[in-house]
Amino acid sequence: MPKSVKISLLAVSVLLVLCIFLGVNAHGVRAAVDQSQEGAYRQINVYGEVLQHVQNDYVVDPNIPAVTEGALRGLLESLDADSSYLPPADYKAYKADKGGKAQVGLNVSKRFGYATIVSVVPGSPADKANLTDGDIIEAIGNQDTRDLSLAMIQLLLEGAPGSELQISVIRPRKVDPDKIKLNRAVVSEPAVAETMYENASILSLKPMVIDHEHVQQIEAKLKAMNKAGNKKILLDLRDVSAGDMAEATRLANFFLKSGTIATLEGQTFPKQTFTADAAKSINTTAPLVILVNRGTSGPAELVAGAVADNKRGDLVGEKTFGEGAQQKTFELPDGAALILSIAKYASPSGKKFEDEAVTPGTLVASNMDDLDSDSDDASSSDTTKTPAPVKHPSAPVDDQLTKALDMLKAKQA
Repeated sequence: MPKSVKISLLAVSVLLVLCIFLGVNAHGVRAAVDQSQEGAYRQINVYGEVLQHVQNDYVVDPNIPAVTEGALRGLLESLDADSSYLPPADYKAYKADKGGKAQVGLNVSKRFGYATIVSVVPGSPADKANLTDGDIIEAIGNQDTRDLSLAMIQLLLEGAPGSELQISVIRPRKVDPDKIKLNRAVVSEPAVAETMYENASILSLKPMVIDHEHVQQIEAKLKAMNKAGNKKILLDLRDVSAGDMAEATRLANFFLKSGTIATLEGQTFPKQTFTADAAKSINTTAPLVILVNRGTSGPAELVAGAVADNKRGDLVGEKTFGEGAQQKTFELPDGAALILSIAKYASPSGKKFEDEAVTPGTLVASNMDDLDSDSDDASSSDTTKTPAPVKHPSAPVDDQLTKALDMLKAKQA
């Protein structure tokens, strides 16, 4: 096929993608005359010219389909971490996945182009390997995560129980990546942890996921608290990144009698406002502090944002990760697909979690990372290994927890 024909076909394929991306269809052709869309179509000419130079002038004859695939992937990922382009083969595998496979206990997103660990499930293979939030997964097997969509990264982390997974991990303050071998297992989230402080006057609750089961557990514990006479609440949402936004709304409502919990809105997605229902509240008066960190993401951010913006309680810890969008899949004629964020959740004050995250009023850096790095430095220089469990001091001081408890002690019940 002549090069000019190849370039024309590729330009047309990109045009089709942009048409879907811009919402152009048989009933909305007039929208193409909008100034913003005219600018987008002008870029088609720029893309065609760039492609022609790559085809004709690059040092070797390039793999143009691979170049175009990379351009489309970059186009989607430049929007946000959750938007992805899936080539036909990837989309076929994505559709065939029925879930329910074994995992290693990692919740991941994409940052800086690579897969980034948002949080780790306690007791999971990843936890035992001392992986932690903020670690960057450079590669899964021999596949660079920079060249994979988030959907495929999540798919590759799954597998049959007992199967081996090798990942290359870049850790803070370390130059070379660690090559770590993990064995996939059926990972279950632990039940909500309950701890009493200050002669049982402070009830501390720690979920690891915000789903129906765990929110039900919190509901039961809060109702029991009202009967037992506990006076103050500490909700630990550190490293909570999985769950469901509807359940997060329900959890936030436990502490709010009225007011906005969150909103969801997109360019063509009608604005939805989630409002507290007094009939669904449980404890709206007890002093409340919520712990958050960089592993707090998505549903947990919604809860934290609702409590903070309604001035119902205080947030302590670190700035959260920044997730919270609703996706839709668009199938393309060649068997590929787009996974596109069509709406974003925002706190009552209007801050979109995906864009601004949640910043606590009382910032306290985590000192637990220092313990982890000390263990890493003491480990073997051999980078291909199955790490042994990390040994920490028997009673490490948790500065964030200490600050939260001090704040609650100072509050009048």
